[in-house]
Amino acid sequence: MTTWIQAALGCSIVAAALLIRTALGEIRRPGTARRQWRFLTNRAAAVAGIAAAISLGAAVAVGGRDPGHAVWALLGGVLTAFIVDRLMDT
Repeated sequence: MTTWIQAALGCSIVAAALLIRTALGEIRRPGTARRQWRFLTNRAAAVAGIAAAISLGAAVAVGGRDPGHAVWALLGGVLTAFIVDRLMDT
C-alpha cells in the first residue's frame, strides 16, 4: 500500500468513528446531531478550519511531497473547525 492509501484509510476510520458517535448520540437524545454538525455552517469555525488545513498542509509539504499528508491536513482542518465551533458556543 502506498502512503496515500494508508492516510485515506486512517482518515476514513476516524470519520466513521465520528459518524457512529453522532448516530449513537442522536438515538439517545434527538437533536444532538444538528448541534454537533453545526460547525459546517459557522463561518468563523470554517475560516479557522481552512487556515489550520492550509497551515498543516504547508508544514508537511516542506518535509516531503507525499499526497497522503494532504488528507491528514484536511482532517485536521475539519477537527479544528469543530473545536472552534464548540469553543464559541460556551
